[in-house]
Amino acid sequence: MEKEHREVWFDNDLQIEAYQLHGIVQKFPNHFHPYYVIGFIEGGKRQMWCRHKEYVCEKGDMILFNPLDNHHCAPLDDSILDYRAVNIQPEVMQTIMEELFQTKQLPHFTTPLIKNCEYTQQLSSLYQAIMEQACTLEKEEALYFLMQPLMEIEKEDAPLEEPIQKLCAYMEEHYAENITLQTLSELSHFSKSYLLNAFTRQTGVSCYRYLQTVRIHQAKKMLEKGLSLKDAALAAGFSDQSHFTNFFKMFIGLTPKQYQRIFLKGAMHDE
Repeated sequence: MEKEHREVWFDNDLQIEAYQLHGIVQKFPNHFHPYYVIGFIEGGKRQMWCRHKEYVCEKGDMILFNPLDNHHCAPLDDSILDYRAVNIQPEVMQTIMEELFQTKQLPHFTTPLIKNCEYTQQLSSLYQAIMEQACTLEKEEALYFLMQPLMEIEKEDAPLEEPIQKLCAYMEEHYAENITLQTLSELSHFSKSYLLNAFTRQTGVSCYRYLQTVRIHQAKKMLEKGLSLKDAALAAGFSDQSHFTNFFKMFIGLTPKQYQRIFLKGAMHDE
């Protein structure tokens, strides 16, 4: 079997994260990200579910996730995944929108998959510029040449209902605490059964999966600052390091130790 290879690099000039997955057979569970993801399939074939719809992804296809788009995927025909992507935080995306389109309104991708996309070369060029630590001008040009044809200003079709928004905000603020279904039920004034159904229907993930995803992304920030694995796990709300490691690998595709080592190595090279 082909050896797995995973690479992550944070570019301080652009303030975006580039990563590559090579030789991957792992399934990825239903989860979401607080940032935009723009990626493309270099090899392999995957079945993907995003926003309650099913897709087949293969070589040459581009992947587009908005912040909080729930998604999961699994290999088809035992194929091995090769994939590159960039992660763009909403505040960075807003800067791009202001400079390209003179608007502060964030874009909303209407589809998570573009088949046989003609813009994969622009994304590949951006990825290479970041990994090769090209000059700032070259990286900026590569980023804007990618974004220009992709961006469309659209309003989200179905905003979350206010009670669900409040629950999401509560979990994002109190992620380190022992949050129970009873607590969420009291906050929303919903019965437990109605709450579970309403939350999953609107967000695409369960309350528990939402909370664990928030915790993982908070832990990523802590690891990036050099916090120990044990301290990051506890500070993010995980009961033990083993539990933390299992969830992190399942969601990110790397162990916490691998992610921290790769990220800090990249940060040192940027200095």
